[in-house]
Amino acid sequence: MKFIKAHVTNTLEIKQSKFIAHLVPYSLYAETLSTLKEEHPKARHFVVAWRYINEFDQIVEHCSDDGEPKGTSGKPTLAVLAGNELINSAVIIVRYFGGTKLGTGGLVRAYSEACNLVIQEAECFPYVKLESFSFSVAYSDVSLIEYRLAQLEITHIEKSFDEKGALFNIQCEKSVYEVFLTENEPYLKKETQL
Repeated sequence: MKFIKAHVTNTLEIKQSKFIAHLVPYSLYAETLSTLKEEHPKARHFVVAWRYINEFDQIVEHCSDDGEPKGTSGKPTLAVLAGNELINSAVIIVRYFGGTKLGTGGLVRAYSEACNLVIQEAECFPYVKLESFSFSVAYSDVSLIEYRLAQLEITHIEKSFDEKGALFNIQCEKSVYEVFLTENEPYLKKETQL
């Protein structure tokens, strides 16, 4: 599975109809759709498709034809997202009608191609499930632990201090945490998985 980190756009034109495809992280979907509707008040359709992983590690999917003939736009767009194994991602395709009807098959091809084009523009990253862990260390070991976290490229870090030392909350792959734990066990006062 893969995901994207940035908003990417690409435009496909077929028989004077414009298909302006936007690929965005799912977290930006609602805001981007609202902005696009303001920016394109004369657009005929805003076809959407999205996929994300919920808290139970299930893939949740949705698509909408937004007035196009049923099954000619949302489903093909969602199929392209799924075929590219994209998750936590959304596609919004803004369509301006060019005056020539494309027919059912033409619409399916146009929306699929617009989605493929925008995905080709995007930088995709492999999806890795992050888990949360916490541990505390003495004040004297904080710099060492920060250095070792950086060596393992663990960047999702929150820390707080109390009278005993520093409490770290981190997010990383479980296998990476196990390596960190093995190498640093003498310095850690406790470890838990959240």
